[in-house]
Amino acid sequence: MKTAIFSLLFFFLTACAFPVYAQRPGKTMISGKILSTEKEVVDFATVYLKGTGYGGITNQEGIYHVSAPAGDYTLVVSAVGYKTVEKPVTLVRGQRVRQNVTITPETQQLDEVTVVSTGVSRVKRSAFNAVAVDTKELQNTTRNLSDALTKAPGMKLRESGGVGSDMQLMLDGFSGKHVKVFIDGVPQEGVGSSFALNNIPVNFADRIEVYKGVVPVGFGTDAIGGVINIVTNKKRRRWFLDASYSYGSFNTHKSNVHFGQTFKNGFTYEINAFQNYSDNDYRIDSPVEDFETGRIDRDKKVRVRRFNDTYHNEAVIGKVGVIDKKWADRLMFGFTYSNMYQDVQTGVRQDIVYGQKHRKGHSLMPSLEYNKRNLFAKGLDVVLTVNYNKNLTTNVDTASYKYNWYGERKPLNSPGEQSYQHSRADNNNWNGTFTANYRLGRVHMLTFNHVLNAFSRSNTSLLAKEEQSDAIAKETRKNISGLSYRLMPSEDWNLSVFGKYYNQFVAGPVATDANQNDYVRTTHSVHSVGYGAAGTYFILPGLQAKLSYEKAYRLPTIEEMFGNEDLEMGDIGIQPENSDNINLNLSYNKTFGKHSVYVEGGFVYRNTKDYIQRNITDLSGGKSAATYVNYGKVLTKGYNISARYGFGRWLSVGGNFTQMNVCDNMKTSISGSAENIAYKERMPNLPYIFADSDVTFYWRDLWKKGNALTVSYDNQYLHSFTYYSSKIGSNKGDYVVPSQFSHNLSLSYSLRSGRYNLSFECRNFTDEQLYDNFSLQKAGRAFYGKVRVYFGN
Repeated sequence: MKTAIFSLLFFFLTACAFPVYAQRPGKTMISGKILSTEKEVVDFATVYLKGTGYGGITNQEGIYHVSAPAGDYTLVVSAVGYKTVEKPVTLVRGQRVRQNVTITPETQQLDEVTVVSTGVSRVKRSAFNAVAVDTKELQNTTRNLSDALTKAPGMKLRESGGVGSDMQLMLDGFSGKHVKVFIDGVPQEGVGSSFALNNIPVNFADRIEVYKGVVPVGFGTDAIGGVINIVTNKKRRRWFLDASYSYGSFNTHKSNVHFGQTFKNGFTYEINAFQNYSDNDYRIDSPVEDFETGRIDRDKKVRVRRFNDTYHNEAVIGKVGVIDKKWADRLMFGFTYSNMYQDVQTGVRQDIVYGQKHRKGHSLMPSLEYNKRNLFAKGLDVVLTVNYNKNLTTNVDTASYKYNWYGERKPLNSPGEQSYQHSRADNNNWNGTFTANYRLGRVHMLTFNHVLNAFSRSNTSLLAKEEQSDAIAKETRKNISGLSYRLMPSEDWNLSVFGKYYNQFVAGPVATDANQNDYVRTTHSVHSVGYGAAGTYFILPGLQAKLSYEKAYRLPTIEEMFGNEDLEMGDIGIQPENSDNINLNLSYNKTFGKHSVYVEGGFVYRNTKDYIQRNITDLSGGKSAATYVNYGKVLTKGYNISARYGFGRWLSVGGNFTQMNVCDNMKTSISGSAENIAYKERMPNLPYIFADSDVTFYWRDLWKKGNALTVSYDNQYLHSFTYYSSKIGSNKGDYVVPSQFSHNLSLSYSLRSGRYNLSFECRNFTDEQLYDNFSLQKAGRAFYGKVRVYFGN
C-alpha cells in the first residue's frame, strides 16, 4: 500500500514539474510561445482551453501545443508570478493555429491579493493566515493606519491617550511587542514615535497586510503574535500629487503632502511629508489629590481637563532612483527626517499627574532598496534593503513643583516630578534584510531570508554645565535566518515548510551593589531554532481552509532589555519567549451578481513559555514605572468571526467578533515555593472580548457624473476586564476597565472622480468614557474636518 502511495505521489510531482503536451492525433492543434512583457521566456506556464479538458504546460523555451476539435474557444494562460491572460481563438479543422501570448508580471508574485468591495480580503494563495485591508475608502478621512487596522478580524487598537500617545496593537490575544510592524517588508524597530502607526496618515499606504500568528520566512522576524506589513503604492505613475489638511477638536491639526514623478527612462522620485499637532486638552474623570491633606480619594472622581499633553511630530521621506531596468526592477535611495515633541501628562496610572515633564527628539535615516526578478538565473528574485537610523531622544524632568489635576502645584523637597533628569539618549540602529526566492518549475519555490539588526545606545546627562556620558553603552545585535520550501501543484492547494535560526548578542551595564553606585559591563548571547508548516486548500470554489503550526521564538526588544530611560525600566537579563502556535481558518468569498458575501472564522492556540509580561511597579514617593519580567507559562485559546456583505457600488456592511482567553498556566508561583492562586485565571490588563461593525452607503454621480457621497457609521465594543489578576481585580472596581461601546460617524463628498474631496467626522458621538490600559482615559466626543486634493495618474 505504501509503495502504491509513493508511486502515485512521484507520478503527480513529475507530471507537475515537467512539460506536458496534450496532443491528440487527428485533431486540430494550436501552438505558440509565451513571453513576459520583459521579453523573457515563461516556462512551466499553464495553457488550456477554458471549459474543456484540453491543455498543457510550456517547455523550457516557453512553447506549448494543445490539440482539440475545431471550434471557438477561450485560450487561458496562467503562471505563478504573472497575471492570467484570456484570448479568444478559433481552431479550424486540419489546420495548425499559431498564437503567441505576452503576459504581465504580477506585483504580488506569490500571495495574490483580491480586495473586495468591503475593503478586507484574504491573501488568497498564501498558506498563512493573512488578510489585506484596503485603505482607499479611508483616504478622505482623518484616520491613521492604526485606525484602518481595526477592520481586520482579531485586531484591537489600544492607546494610552490622544494624538501621539503610546499605542499597542492587539492581535489574537497578543499585543505590543509580540506583533511586529513592517513597511514594504522592512522592520520598523527603533524608527522613533513619528512612525508609530497611530501617527502615520492612512494615505501613506495602498493596503495593509496582517499575518496572524505563524509568519512567513520572507519577513525574517521573531514575532509570536503576528506581523503588520504596510504596503505602499509602487505602481508606475507618470506624475501625481496627493495633499490633505484636517482640523478638529482639542486644537488638532494634521496635514500630508505626497508627490512624485516617473520619467520614460525609468528615473523616478517621490516626496512624502506629514505632520500631527494636538493640545490633547480633552476632559477626563479622575480622583484629585488634595494638597492640604496629601490624600487621593479614589472613590470621588472629578471632571478635569488635561493641561500638559501637547504633542507634535513632523516627518519627511524622500526617495530617488530608477525602475524597470535590465539590472534592477527597482533601485531607490531614500532619506527620512522626523522630529517630535511630547508633553508627559501622566505616568503609567492616571492618578499620577505631571505639569512640566516632557520629551523631544529627532531621527535621521538614510536607506537603500533594491529588487530584481530573474537575477543571474531564470526564477531567481532578490530583494535587498539597508537602512541606518540615528535617533536622539531627550527626557526633561527638572520641575521643582508637584501638580494635581486642577493644575495646582506645590513645591517639591527636591526637583523632578518622576525622577530628576535632563538626559539625552543617543540611539544608533542598523538594519539590513535580504530575501531570495527561487522558482523551480511552476510548483516548487525556495525562499531564503536573513535579517541583521545592530543597536547601540549611549546616555548623556545634561544637568551639569559639562555633559556627563555613561561609561558603558547598551548594545544588541540580532540575526535571524530563515529557509522555506513551498509546493504549489495547483490553484486549489499549496504547502510550505520552513525553519528559522535566531541569534542575539546583548551587552550593557549591570549594578554591582544594591545602591546602584557602581556598574560593570556584562554580555550574554542566545541561540534558538524554530520551525513550522502551513497549508491551504480550496474545499469548494470560494471556500478556503488554512492550517499552520510554528515553534516560534521572540527575542527581547530594545525597550524590554534597556527601557526608555524614563517611565519604562528594562531588564538586560530577560530571556526570549518561545511558543507553540497553531492557527486554523475557514473563509468563504462569493459574488452573486450585485451581491458579495465574505465570511470567515479562525481558531487560535498559543502555548507560550518565558512569556514577557509588562508590569507596573510602585516606586518611592507614590510614583510608578513599568517593568518587564519572564512569566513562566501562558496559554492562549480563542476564536474570531468576521462577516461582510456588499451590494453593488451602493452598500458595504460588516463586522468582527473576537474572544481570546490568555490564561496563567503556572501551577506554582514563579519562585516555585507556593501555589499560584491565579492558575488558569486570565492574564491582567488584556481585553478578551471585543467586537466592531460598520456600514457604508455610497451615492455615485450625485448632482454630477464623477461626484460621489459616502456616509459611514462604525462602532467598537469592549467587554470589561481587570488590569490586575482577576482573582484580585474582580473584587474591586478600581482594578476593572469597564465595558465600553463607542460610535463614530463620517461623511465625505468627492468631486471630479476624487480630484477634490471634503469630509466631516464625529468620533465617539455618544461621549462614552473610553479606556484601554490601566484606566488611562481617552478622548470623549470629537469633531474633525478634512480637505484633500489629488492630481495625476
